Amino acid sequence: MFGNKEGFFKFVFVLLIIAFLMYAGLQFGMPFYRYSSLRSDVGQVARMSVAGDVDKIRAQVFELAQESNVPIKENEIEVIKTARGMRVKTSWSETVDILGIYQKTFDFKIDVEE
Repeated sequence: MFGNKEGFFKFVFVLLIIAFLMYAGLQFGMPFYRYSSLRSDVGQVARMSVAGDVDKIRAQVFELAQESNVPIKENEIEVIKTARGMRVKTSWSETVDILGIYQKTFDFKIDVEE
């Protein structure tokens, strides 16, 4: 029934390595996905709100950040009305932890002017 035990263990070992790599890729990829998604959404909000209220735009950006699970506070979002339109700036850090063995902190910065 289990004539080739060595082949079975190699298969299980390779399967575990692939599963670990997928897990690590997902852990590292999600912060970058959240950054990209929020940056795109902030650009749209700034583009649509050229004549808008600064506090309203800040609240919209904060709401988008909360939906994307981005760890920022509302007072960390800077909205400036410029001659060209609106400028939205914010930054945050996220730490990725791989099974408690490896930790890496990524710093993200958004500076959009529309």
